[in-house]
Amino acid sequence: MTQTLLSFGHGYSAQALERHLRDWRIIGTTRNEDKLAAMMARGVEPRIWPGANMIPALDNATHLLISAAPGEDGDPVLAELREDIAARAGQFEWVGYLSTTGVYGDHQGDWVDENTALTPATKRGIARVRAENEWSSIPGLPLHIFRLAGIYGPGRGPFAKVRNGTARRIIKPGQVFSRTHVADIAQVLAASIARPNPGAAYNVCDDDPAPPEDVIAHAADLLGLPVPEAEDFNTAEMTPMARSFYAESKKVRNDRIKEELGVKLRYPDYRAGLAALLTAETDV
Repeated sequence: MTQTLLSFGHGYSAQALERHLRDWRIIGTTRNEDKLAAMMARGVEPRIWPGANMIPALDNATHLLISAAPGEDGDPVLAELREDIAARAGQFEWVGYLSTTGVYGDHQGDWVDENTALTPATKRGIARVRAENEWSSIPGLPLHIFRLAGIYGPGRGPFAKVRNGTARRIIKPGQVFSRTHVADIAQVLAASIARPNPGAAYNVCDDDPAPPEDVIAHAADLLGLPVPEAEDFNTAEMTPMARSFYAESKKVRNDRIKEELGVKLRYPDYRAGLAALLTAETDV
């Protein structure tokens, strides 16, 4: 049987995985018809979903990747296809669910790992815990959960905002975030596919949790531009969504991806990641 990945919500992280699956058949869903041509050009078989009949794709899939975020009604894939997926649980060699480190909630800057209790502090985190539990409840499904830190990479770095003057250095004492380069997400997924361990959960992040203002300052230094002025979190004008990201502070351990999957991070800290992004921009 041809190795076939069915990727629900085939977006930024899933696309980075494509280069690790050169001889695979990849079926990817999108909501946006404007993305169909680009997907086909990369060799991905696109499906507009919700809308398309996904049963033929499920019948052919050996692997599932779920990137689609939960909504108010829960996980969108399970809402429509839970019974169909459960009926084929023994068919799949590997199922990956992309979650978030937000499931751990606020730890006031302390360390968390995969054994830390899930105590989400935001609506997004609560929805992710529910989705993780829903997927985990399907008997016989070879599920692997990947809790992603803040994602950056090509097209998603801080340079554009620094250049156009919209980057902000919001200072909240003690605030730290973990982050991960999309290329490292891809290599973690590929390593897990090569070495399945159903039931495992993995934190996907770099080695250097850091205050967000440090990342902006470093980006400005790399560009040779002035570092944006510091703004106090308590008095800064921010949208409720932006402010909610500061509701949690924690440092995330990544030992399991190294010890179980043998992953060596390409970008172990934001300095290495930002330098590579800037070099790639220059080489284009």
